[in-house]
Amino acid sequence: MTIPQLKRKLRQLKQTECRIRFRTRPQEDHQTLVWNAFFSTRTADDDRVAYPLKRLANMNHDELKIVYEAFFYRVYFQYFKEHGLSMADAYDPGLLSLLGLPPYATLQDIKQRYRELAQVHHPDHGGDHDAFIEVVDAYERLTDKGRP
Repeated sequence: MTIPQLKRKLRQLKQTECRIRFRTRPQEDHQTLVWNAFFSTRTADDDRVAYPLKRLANMNHDELKIVYEAFFYRVYFQYFKEHGLSMADAYDPGLLSLLGLPPYATLQDIKQRYRELAQVHHPDHGGDHDAFIEVVDAYERLTDKGRP
């Protein structure tokens, strides 16, 4: 995909997010877009986003599809969160990404990945204390063990 085609696609994704999340509300009522954390149409490297334009340009079709799926999962997760809809089977994609998991991860996937990362980052095994705390916190929030 060429850079101009990719920019066009990214703009379409931004418009789609606005239609999904904000429907007929005026532009000034829009809260922060998920798109702003995912993408940038700047040709220079943009460290503020997960997928800068240059990185997307180097991806193949299947990799782009995975990125778009993760984006839409995050958009709908945010939409459900804003409208108080049940998210019983949905996990926060931000926490999942901290564990290196895709947005559609199951509870089994979360537990397995937690065990792997806990072994790697545990201070008793020469791991980084701060990384271990971050992994434990993400796991507890995903499994509701961190709720009062």
